[in-house]
Amino acid sequence: MNSPIVIDRNEILKRYKTIDKYTHKGIQGHALLVGGSYGKIGAVCLASKAALRTGCGLVTAFVPQCGYEIVQISVPEVMVVVDDHEKYLSEIALNLDVDAIGIGPGMGQKMATQKAFHDFLSNNNLPLVIDADALNILSHNPSWMALVPPKAILTPHPKELERLIGKWHTEEEKIGKTVVFSIVNQVVIVMKGAPTYIIDGQMIYRNTTGNAALATAGSGDVLTGMITSLLAQSYKTIDAAILGVYLHGLTADVALPETGYQSFIASDIIANIGKAYLSFGL
Repeated sequence: MNSPIVIDRNEILKRYKTIDKYTHKGIQGHALLVGGSYGKIGAVCLASKAALRTGCGLVTAFVPQCGYEIVQISVPEVMVVVDDHEKYLSEIALNLDVDAIGIGPGMGQKMATQKAFHDFLSNNNLPLVIDADALNILSHNPSWMALVPPKAILTPHPKELERLIGKWHTEEEKIGKTVVFSIVNQVVIVMKGAPTYIIDGQMIYRNTTGNAALATAGSGDVLTGMITSLLAQSYKTIDAAILGVYLHGLTADVALPETGYQSFIASDIIANIGKAYLSFGL
């Protein structure tokens, strides 16, 4: 197994692209966040707002009807498209010109939602981030991995990873099984944890930012929005994953002197993305 490449500031600056001063929202990328169900619309709000803060020009959220007003009021900069169903996603029908899609936050696992996800995978060839309930649906239906486009980014926390690759007994075995899963399915895996590893086939990257403050509800939803945003801005898949994870962790490092560990919440990640970017000094 290859020893991990350490993701530090120098590694990030090789990948980070500065903004053209003549750019406009139409060429800064359009990200789509798909998810939400009754009682879990907040996940899509967090992901959508994070996508905007990370720099893409346009963001659309696709949610059940019960999420329409919530997203419009919570994040007025985000456009909203709704499913036919009131409380959960039943058909992911998109007639939108978008550059990247993040799917799963708050989505739930209703049978109609599972079918909608299957049909979506069958028809999608855009850059994709798969998280949360979308990962759990895949673990229930392993044959659907064949429908996942090459170079999609999967962002499991430890329990979601276990459902995908099976149990492990050592850290080395966990990474080994994840490498095999990545190679077989041609996907990039963000193994969320302390530290977070990014697996791209045989290539293993270890993130160096972040602290215990990130162990809070919604933290993963924010990461999904950030990585989807970077994909929409035309970053290469592996660079979007690496930069997204690094920035996400850096927000907690930047905020810690003011928030401490206990009072830091997912919205604080979003609020500190700007400071994290500024710390690059470019």
